[in-house]
Amino acid sequence: MDESLRRLLMDPTARKLAVLAIGLLAIRLVFGWAARVISRRIQDSGLRYRTRKGLRLGAYLAAAVFAAVVFSERFAGFTVAFGVAGAGIAFALQEVIASIGGWLAVSFGDFYRPGDRVQLGGIRGDVIDVGVLRTTIMECGDWVKGDQYNGRIVRVANSFVFKEPVFNYSADFPFLWDEIMLPVKYGSDYHQARALMLKVAEEVVGDYARSADTAWRGVVKKFMIEDAVVEPTVMLTANQNWIELTLRYVVDYKRRRIIKDQLYTRILEEVDASGGRVGIAASTLNIEKVAPIEVRIAEDLRGEHSRGGSVDQ
Repeated sequence: MDESLRRLLMDPTARKLAVLAIGLLAIRLVFGWAARVISRRIQDSGLRYRTRKGLRLGAYLAAAVFAAVVFSERFAGFTVAFGVAGAGIAFALQEVIASIGGWLAVSFGDFYRPGDRVQLGGIRGDVIDVGVLRTTIMECGDWVKGDQYNGRIVRVANSFVFKEPVFNYSADFPFLWDEIMLPVKYGSDYHQARALMLKVAEEVVGDYARSADTAWRGVVKKFMIEDAVVEPTVMLTANQNWIELTLRYVVDYKRRRIIKDQLYTRILEEVDASGGRVGIAASTLNIEKVAPIEVRIAEDLRGEHSRGGSVDQ
């Protein structure tokens, strides 16, 4: 038994494996201790998350470099074998490799970051984690109306950044344009209707418009894009049923449904306070003329009535 142990310890490969195991354990202990210390001392959740992710990546890189240093002499003799095996592995794990490539693209290509609201792989929600293979999203919508969480956590392969468009709701411009439409009866004071909608918009989303104006200037400087209007505007169109007044405004991408509720509530209050000058239209069906109804009596029944006979009912 002692002889076997001595031979095992004299084997260069066994010694390198032992050194590798000890080194990997030391790396894990050091980086784990650093992560715990940082988690206790950093209060900002976003900074804490990014620091932990950076430490984890640093641990992986340190382990890979350490393994390469330990086995550097052994690797030189297996170059051809590793090349053939690598080609087979690359073919078998092409989806995994694509996901790793997607992670690199996300990390360095400014696609999105944790905290952004995105639509990726048909899933819409907030990014809560970006892993090497998958992005974790807290889903919005589906059976829940509006931009609110439904409680379902979805993990999407990073390879989707190469396969489908990536919609980012909050990257360089953390606001969205939204619209609400008010149908007004013909005969109403549509000038007053427009004024009250603008008044309510200034009251509810005026601060968003001013913040969005500053953010939009940065977008105009960064991209080749027109200098769009971010102040609330009301557009009027008329159809055969009513006058449509459409309010267009900017809103925080996480508060779209809440702000729409506030706008509708205040607009309805202003309409009620207008004293009937502004009336909301609704779909109605008016019957203006009824086609004449012609009744014909059979000749035999007419003959029976003329002779004073009775007809069985």
